[in-house]
Amino acid sequence: MYDRPRHAATTGRPPAPTRTLHRRREAPKGPVRRFLRRVNVPAGVAATIWLIIVAVPLYYIVINSLRNSDAYLEEGALRMPSDLTLENYGRVLDLGFATFLLNSLIVTTATVVLVLALALPAAYAIVRGTSRPVRWMFSALLLGLAVPAQAVIVPIYLIITRLHLYDAPTAIVLPTVAFALPISVLVLTSTLRDIPNELYEAMTVEGAGSVRVFRNLVFPMARPGLVTIGIFSGLSGWNGFLFPLVLTQSPERRVLPLGLWNFQNQYGTDVPGLLAAVVLSAVPVLVLYLFGRRYLLRGIAAGFGR
Repeated sequence: MYDRPRHAATTGRPPAPTRTLHRRREAPKGPVRRFLRRVNVPAGVAATIWLIIVAVPLYYIVINSLRNSDAYLEEGALRMPSDLTLENYGRVLDLGFATFLLNSLIVTTATVVLVLALALPAAYAIVRGTSRPVRWMFSALLLGLAVPAQAVIVPIYLIITRLHLYDAPTAIVLPTVAFALPISVLVLTSTLRDIPNELYEAMTVEGAGSVRVFRNLVFPMARPGLVTIGIFSGLSGWNGFLFPLVLTQSPERRVLPLGLWNFQNQYGTDVPGLLAAVVLSAVPVLVLYLFGRRYLLRGIAAGFGR
């Protein structure tokens, strides 16, 4: 074999490490090296770049909404204004911003309510139905995902005028709901299919009918999906521009996206006034996000992460 060291043979203990090896193992690492090992440098650089990309437009919008038109042309767009003013916001309110905001709230609320009321029963019928007409209706509904609104705006205009709904909030709500239903039914269908069949069978054995199953089982289990489609349909109604442009005419029926046209004329665009209107129109969405971000994120994660 091999000869053991003399002190190991006499004492039966392994030789102690030398002082050099002991120092090499116990020597502390430099702070810079430890910091680089703990921090993901590429991710930090990418996050900083993304922060700049997001912050610069926000800075541009807010700063230029606080300067007058002459200063915007003389000082430049990215410089700090020499004199801050709120006259742009006052001009926005004088041009009927409250009316535009009220119309947008009415259209958005009606759109969300109708989409939620129609999409959940449709998804429940598709998931629990076994007949061929139900499957054919689901396939026909999914065809709506491939049809853009711009391609059918002329037939929609003719239908709205024949129904005598032109220049009314209903003329905006009905097409918006129709184009939001296919994706809403698809999301809720995937959500309801994740409910175990044992739960349906257990309630059926207890004597529960379809209405009771829908109220006590389907509706509570579908809340994450309802939050998801509520957000989607709400944003569709709030940011809609094509339907209000084509299906309304009078100034008192305008919504916020269409009301921003008041700051554009044949001679130019009032950029500071337009940016002030953009800031005011973004405030309701920002407030809603601050109070409901927890439910928003939970609904999106549960609706698409199953």
